[in-house]
Amino acid sequence: MLEMFEKKQSFEKFESKVWLSSPTMYDDSMKYVMEAYETNWMSTVGKNIDEVEAMVCEKVGCGHSVALSAGTSALHLAVKLAGVKPGQKVFCSDMTFSATVNPITYEGGIPVFIDTEYDTWNMDPVALEKAFELYPDVKVVVVAHLYGTPGKIDEIKAICEKHGAVIIEDAAESLGATYKGVQTGTFGDYNAISFNGNKIITGTSGGMLLTDDEAAADKARKWSTQARENAPWYQHEEVGYNYRMSNVIAGVVRGQLPHLEDHIAQKKAIYERYRDGFKGLPVSMNPIDFENSEPNYWLSCMILDKDAMCKQVRGEQDALYVPEHGKSCPTEILDAIASINAEGRPIWKPMHMQPIYRMNPFVVRDGNGRARTNAYISGTVTDVGMDIFSRGLCLPSDNKMTAEQQDRIIEVIRACFD
Repeated sequence: MLEMFEKKQSFEKFESKVWLSSPTMYDDSMKYVMEAYETNWMSTVGKNIDEVEAMVCEKVGCGHSVALSAGTSALHLAVKLAGVKPGQKVFCSDMTFSATVNPITYEGGIPVFIDTEYDTWNMDPVALEKAFELYPDVKVVVVAHLYGTPGKIDEIKAICEKHGAVIIEDAAESLGATYKGVQTGTFGDYNAISFNGNKIITGTSGGMLLTDDEAAADKARKWSTQARENAPWYQHEEVGYNYRMSNVIAGVVRGQLPHLEDHIAQKKAIYERYRDGFKGLPVSMNPIDFENSEPNYWLSCMILDKDAMCKQVRGEQDALYVPEHGKSCPTEILDAIASINAEGRPIWKPMHMQPIYRMNPFVVRDGNGRARTNAYISGTVTDVGMDIFSRGLCLPSDNKMTAEQQDRIIEVIRACFD
């Protein structure tokens, strides 16, 4: 299919790859890493960890933070703190990365996927309310903010309070984003952020559990250091984990955090250049509720209009499409971007479509999203997540990408509709 694109129009490749979102490093980070090295605090205690925990609490506005080895570790400990037991159902965002969901299964819980809404591409409050009608005993909800854009968190919180449910907020992608002037990572009872290598602030790895509950933070610190008891020998009364962040990784994060606002501004400029560059095309950018929120613009995404889609078929690992004048599809656009040495990605494939979770419950606005038709009963199900996945893609969003490089990417995408 790439050959068909090249027959239309050929563009010069970038000499160096333009990444989706790569780390942006600073001298200060190396200074703090060297401080850990020179003082020999190379393990999971040290000044960098203490400083980073304090800096995040101040920046985000939470009471307590626990520096951990990954955002996934934070989500796992959040699930444990929420009291999820084997066999218990847990509501969670459907269109997200698997790390949002997998920690539920670590504790033996059963994820129940809540469909997405078009306004922000996040959990649909209407579908969440319907899910409580179907499964009234559920007491934990895991909600993610996709690509750095806050969801309808006020509506979700009101529904959870009505049903007595605990919120775990996956803010891994949305550090620095705000909803009604309040930072994400503070709306749940237990919240998680990530410092993975592609995030807006990175430690190359790492993450944090955020909470206003001091006892919960202390419990997470204990669990994350193998649940060692206060004894002169190694004594354990609970199962623990090797989840604590290293002082070296914390040094990288410590040097990164002061640049958060700069990174957000750079990412916002990328989003706006794409938005302006696509004018006249039958596409739109990932939506933002500007009335209530300010995203961190971590990734810029686009979605094609339904009537602008050429034929596209996706299997488990491969995709095919039929080029058509005036139309395109994510597969063609991603191939075209790759042909000039730039990295794009498909939208997160919804969890209810993943092979490992195909037997899990899935709830849409009007009820059960599974098995709604058969040979004798006609009908359809509005599956928003599947629709966005089929028509959407993530664009190169690296904050080191130049305006000239982005202009060429825009030109290549426009050529896909010729």
